[in-house]
Amino acid sequence: MKKAKVLGNLLVMFLAFFVLTGYTNKNEKSNDTIKVTYTIKEGKKTVDTKKTTLKKNDKVIVGLKKNWKVKEAKGFITSIDGKKENQKKGIYWTYTVNGKSVNKLANQQTLKNNDKVQFTLDKAE
Repeated sequence: MKKAKVLGNLLVMFLAFFVLTGYTNKNEKSNDTIKVTYTIKEGKKTVDTKKTTLKKNDKVIVGLKKNWKVKEAKGFITSIDGKKENQKKGIYWTYTVNGKSVNKLANQQTLKNNDKVQFTLDKAE
């Protein structure tokens, strides 16, 4: 009888410890991640769209490289999945975030949750 009471008290203390220390399940979604949608276009034609999970404050380039084979030179995107820019014809990769042009390189632009990034290979305007 005494053993049962001691075990019961230990169980209560053990449960209280987890409650008081803020035990969290590792499977719970963390506030340290964001979801971002990437779209790749050639001219007006959509080639690919992917939703990806990134770390909070990741740069645009991180999600791009996570989903496609990317080549860059001095921070400028020169090729995505073998689709290359053509400097002689004035065709370059540009990108927008949430439909707005960005004046930063892809390795400088920070993302937020639910951002929509669109890369387009087209004649520069």
